[in-house]
Amino acid sequence: MAEWDSGTKETVKRIPFLTVRCGPRDKEDWAKRLKEELTALIKYIQLNKASDSDWFTITANKEGTHWSGKCWYVHELLRHEFAFEFDIPATYPATAPEIRIPELDGKTAKMYRGGAICLTVHFKPLWTKNSPHFGVAHAMCLGLAPWLAAEVPHLVETGAIAAKA
Repeated sequence: MAEWDSGTKETVKRIPFLTVRCGPRDKEDWAKRLKEELTALIKYIQLNKASDSDWFTITANKEGTHWSGKCWYVHELLRHEFAFEFDIPATYPATAPEIRIPELDGKTAKMYRGGAICLTVHFKPLWTKNSPHFGVAHAMCLGLAPWLAAEVPHLVETGAIAAKA
C-alpha cells in the first residue's frame, strides 16, 4: 500500500476483512458473505462519518448482486456529485466489481465504455492479491475514492464537468 497516504492505510486497516469465499452463484454461502459485506461497509461508513469525510451513499438489491448510490468529491469548495453502480461478478470475490459512473462516460480516458472507471493498474492487482478478503467497502475505499480524487480535478480543469447548482 505504498501508493496511499497514511490516512488511507489506517482506514483500510480498520475495515474488516471478509472470510467467506463465495460469490452470488453459491446461494447458501452468499447470504453469509453478504452479511460480512454489509458489516464491513457499515464500519467503513462509520469511519468516514467519524472523520467528517462522508463521501457516498450506497444500497443493494435484495439479492446483493446490484449496488448503486451517489458519490461526491469536493474540489475548490464545490461539490461534484455522481450516481454510480456496479454488479457483483459471477466469479466474485476472485474478480473485483466494475464500478460505473454513466454520466461521465466519454469524458475521460480513464474510463471504459459504459462509464466503467479504470481500476486495472492500481486496484485490480491489489484486489487479486487480497481475494477473498476484500469486498465492497474495499472497492469503495481503494477503487472509487482514489479515482474520484485523481479524475474530478482534471475533469473540472478541462471543462468536462462543472458543479451542479
